[in-house]
Amino acid sequence: MNKKSYLFSFIVAFGGFVFGLDAAIISGTVNFISVEFGLSDLQIGTVVSAPGFGVIFALLATGFFVDKYGRKSTLLIIAFLYLVSAILSASAPNFTFLVAARFLGGLAFTSLSIAAMYIGEIAPAHLRGKLVAMNQVNTVVGLSAAYFINYFILSATQNSDSFIAPYITNENAWRWMLGSEILPALVWFLLLFLVPPSPRWLVMKGRDEEAYQTLKLLYPLAEADKSIIELKQSNDSTDQTLGFFQKLSLLFNTNSKKVLWLALAVSIIQPITGINAILFYAPTVFEQSGVGTDAAFTQAAYIGIVSLIFTFLAFILIDKVGRRPLTILGLVWASLSLGICTYGFHKATYSFTENAINNLSEQHPAYDFKSLEGKLYESDVVFKAEMKTIFGQESYRKLESDLLSQSANLPATLILVGILMFIAAFQLSIGPVLWVILSEIFPTHLRGVAIPAFAFVVSLVSYLVQQFFPWQLTQMGAENIFMFYAVVTTIGAAVLIKILPETKNKTIEEIANSFK
Repeated sequence: MNKKSYLFSFIVAFGGFVFGLDAAIISGTVNFISVEFGLSDLQIGTVVSAPGFGVIFALLATGFFVDKYGRKSTLLIIAFLYLVSAILSASAPNFTFLVAARFLGGLAFTSLSIAAMYIGEIAPAHLRGKLVAMNQVNTVVGLSAAYFINYFILSATQNSDSFIAPYITNENAWRWMLGSEILPALVWFLLLFLVPPSPRWLVMKGRDEEAYQTLKLLYPLAEADKSIIELKQSNDSTDQTLGFFQKLSLLFNTNSKKVLWLALAVSIIQPITGINAILFYAPTVFEQSGVGTDAAFTQAAYIGIVSLIFTFLAFILIDKVGRRPLTILGLVWASLSLGICTYGFHKATYSFTENAINNLSEQHPAYDFKSLEGKLYESDVVFKAEMKTIFGQESYRKLESDLLSQSANLPATLILVGILMFIAAFQLSIGPVLWVILSEIFPTHLRGVAIPAFAFVVSLVSYLVQQFFPWQLTQMGAENIFMFYAVVTTIGAAVLIKILPETKNKTIEEIANSFK
């Protein structure tokens, strides 16, 4: 295989890094933004989930763009949107402007599905899983970078000796966090000019000679000759005069219902595990265990480390072990991990000792905490409702982390272990496998419609998880949220045990034929 295949795959997959950075960097800004703009739980959810809402609309047009203008041109537009969104988000003067800027960035979240599509179309069968999974690897690197950037910036606000301390304050820390995306988005935009158009798309457009020249860049000459013949035969066997809506109709009227059910299942199961509730709100989740803000940011960085390790493991194993074993094993493991978290939060109680009251009084002398001494709360829902009644919504937002850290009695270490186990299980399995499966199971003439269509399903479920998590945390409590995710993950594992086939080492054409 020509080294340029790796190079082009890596460049396209670098969009995963930008996506991961964009997705996770917001987790460190939640408390800063909520205090500065005086946000409610639903407004916080709106800020965090705005990109998830934007991608829903973008995916409605993605199929048209990737088929009409090509995978490469669409990726260039996406990279530019990331860049503009990062600049506007970091300079947002108010809540509405910030939501709009992040919504714009969400239009670029289609990068994951299009990158999977492009890489799946240039990669040979025996390496396709690995190269498509590179997209997920880069996403996890971006997620990890976001948590470390957030931790570094938070530390700078507390360390007057830091060389950047004069420039970063509690008031502008969140702007530095969001602005950290600008440079990688610019780099990705420029690198994409080096990538050739997809040879499958070129053949679909009747540009066979250009496709052949591109294939010679990607493969040895003999393999390029074989590939161009296969692509032309595949193209000749389908009606290329069909428009976008005709292809969409053909997709949902195909004789192979198995493909649709499989794509729908993996597209729902991956986000409904609750992964985005943890990744997008990592410090907030850890604060619920009473560890405090600093420790919460540190533990969020642990997520990045675990994600990196197990995503690289998935990268190594996906073409050796196969898609099916990794997915089933990972989902069962994830369900057990979420059950551990459920148990940990079930054991939680909240009370204030005399020492805790003194600590709170020293940290926040403007508030009176004496009335809290000796009170016992059996759940986080009751505790938060009482605190909001005593201090008011706006003040509680400022005090929440310290109130939890001084009052929570629960197995915090067990919860940390459960969350990290869940992250490991997800990144080993359904995290990368979803995009590999979607990049494999559809024939070339339907891929431009099919992959964005099911990416739309992924994005819709992800958006709902992100939008309502802060509200759910207040209304349902951590125990019930983790229990819900454990149950649906178990159901998802049972479904995929029944319907998920093994697709490793097969060409896209072979996989498509096997479903007929």
